[in-house]
Amino acid sequence: MIDLQKGTDPFGWFEQLRIGHQQFAKLMSSTLGAAPLDERSKAQWGFALRQVTDAMNPANALASNPEALQLAMQSGGASLLEGARLFLDDLAKGRISMSDGTAFEVGRNLATTPGSVVFENELMQLVQYAPVTAQVHKRPLVIVPPCINKFYILDLQPENSLVAHAVAAGHTVFLVSWRNVGKAQGHLTWDDYIEQGVLQALSVSRRIRRSDKVDTLGFCIGGTLLASALAVAVARGEQPASSLTLLTTMLDFSDTGELGLMVDQAMVAARESSIGRGGLLHGRELAQVFAALRANDLIWPYVVNGYLKGQAPRAFDLLFWNSDDTNLPGPMYCWYLRQTYLENRLREPGGTVQCGVPVDLSSIEVPAFVYASREDHIVPWQTAYASTGLLGGETQFVLGASGHIAGVINPPAKRKRNYWTAELQPQAQAWMEAAQSVEGSWWPAWTEWLGHHAGALAAAPRRAGNAEFPVIEPAPGRYVKERAE
Repeated sequence: MIDLQKGTDPFGWFEQLRIGHQQFAKLMSSTLGAAPLDERSKAQWGFALRQVTDAMNPANALASNPEALQLAMQSGGASLLEGARLFLDDLAKGRISMSDGTAFEVGRNLATTPGSVVFENELMQLVQYAPVTAQVHKRPLVIVPPCINKFYILDLQPENSLVAHAVAAGHTVFLVSWRNVGKAQGHLTWDDYIEQGVLQALSVSRRIRRSDKVDTLGFCIGGTLLASALAVAVARGEQPASSLTLLTTMLDFSDTGELGLMVDQAMVAARESSIGRGGLLHGRELAQVFAALRANDLIWPYVVNGYLKGQAPRAFDLLFWNSDDTNLPGPMYCWYLRQTYLENRLREPGGTVQCGVPVDLSSIEVPAFVYASREDHIVPWQTAYASTGLLGGETQFVLGASGHIAGVINPPAKRKRNYWTAELQPQAQAWMEAAQSVEGSWWPAWTEWLGHHAGALAAAPRRAGNAEFPVIEPAPGRYVKERAE
């Protein structure tokens, strides 16, 4: 018999299970590879197959996890009782806990960079951060974060805050804090996000700083919104930006990775029918989709450690943020799905009409800094690279190590990872072959680039806002603290 008290497996039962599972997964994968299916169908079935084989891993079941069984015996069953408690807690919350939910609080130990809310409407608040240098660049930096997550991924804690890094470099930073929309905002459209969100933020920032133009930065879908807004402004005869930074952003949706495998005509039509004219896409739905893309990182370790071993998750700021769900209005979400993931019309000059004007990304003739992460499972780096052929200004491309979030949030003080840089090439692979690796964070390279476009230095403002836009409340503001319904 198996002697769990001594931690031995004399007959190799657990090892046989492990090897058998690996062989089964390889067999199913090779069988699918030989199936007479087109490449997209194979990829879709491959994704589904991976979900099944990942779930079938023997380590994910109590009876075939020797560590969990050993811990149960050593604790007299206490680990199983605690695991049951954790499971029931998560069942009530409707999601698997990945971080200690009591360890962090937005505004207390997350999103603590000093600043003030200087504008708000039903869709967003605009935060202006307090300067820490005697002089600042004349042109402010306006940041548009993704609306599918809370903005504080860019301002987690002082040591890993991109916002604080930009402020320390002498930039007056304004940041859009998207509202966690509820039923009352379920009618909002993509055009509303452009008009009431991005364009409004650019206008208010310019008027507060009395600046002719602003530097702009968009992250993920925030970058898609920002580029669309700038193209809308150009179509109206306006030029509000002096530079554009895009972080892990898709403008060309030719290759959307595994996420795109879930989008087809039937799926989009169903969404349009259910919430396209009003309603909400609940944040927990998006969270489940993103977790499924990396189930062995974002699902099963927490099932095993939590429910089988009775070990509550540790405090981790990034995973706390990842669990802070954000809703989207149905009409906005459906427009985005159809025009980008399904029909890929944004890349076409005049392919979409936004805010009443045809959008042409090549009309954005400002210097651009395009960043991608090499192991990004949401925005494949080659897809982000395609943006360099769509924008009309001089463009620099930088490729960072790691994934969608960890690659972006890589402060210089950590001295971690690396990035690649090279002159632009017609194709992404040719660029990669010519690229040179640079140790450390890409942030200093971006800061140096941004400094060339931010205007001359002038005395830092003594207070936030102005007579037209007085301070409403301290940063980070109310909107970012609203929990998803």
